[in-house]
Amino acid sequence: MRRGVFVTGTDTGVGKTVAACALVHALRARGMRVAPMKPVAAGASPIDGRLANEDSVALLRAAGWSDDALGDVTPILLTEPMAPHIAAQREGVRIERKTIFAAFERLASRGDFAVVEGVGGFRVPLAAGFDASDLAREMGLPVVLVVGMRLGCLNHALLTELAIAAEGLPLAGWIANTIDPAMPVLEENIATLRERLQAPLLGILPHQRAPDAERLSRHLDVSSLLP
Repeated sequence: MRRGVFVTGTDTGVGKTVAACALVHALRARGMRVAPMKPVAAGASPIDGRLANEDSVALLRAAGWSDDALGDVTPILLTEPMAPHIAAQREGVRIERKTIFAAFERLASRGDFAVVEGVGGFRVPLAAGFDASDLAREMGLPVVLVVGMRLGCLNHALLTELAIAAEGLPLAGWIANTIDPAMPVLEENIATLRERLQAPLLGILPHQRAPDAERLSRHLDVSSLLP
């Protein structure tokens, strides 16, 4: 396994990017040079004079990298915000392993810990015979699972843990992200996941209307991710 983590979520819309950026800040606070990556991003808009994905830009800035690395941070950029294999078909783009892994090698050589954010959930299709789970396995990265705390999260989290194990990957930890501040029995749900998930809880991110990843990083303990 490389030094780094692959950040996945129980579903789309669970705050995976906010959690990944918080991880980046927490690792930098421990003196790590973090290489950020979101290999495939679906959904682009003009940002600072160029077409980019806002999640990719957030990761880049959390890591303190210059904009010239954005092409490697997200080597596959799709315009439409939808399932990436469908967006790629509509836009005539090929999502190829060699493009992604060449960018990953360049990024990894510039840092000493990689934080790679997946797209959607763990098994999102990317191309024929190529899923998001293949990224984590072929990069040789343990997985951090972001659990969006809302109704249904227990089933989603436990099923995702099984999928990660089926790929032969370790679950390095999980993050409880309070995306629904009105979720009933929040504490009891977190306690259930503490009991059942075979990985440490890295932290509980409180709900924020305008999430500040650097402040949220203070709620994370990344010591178990480091040697």
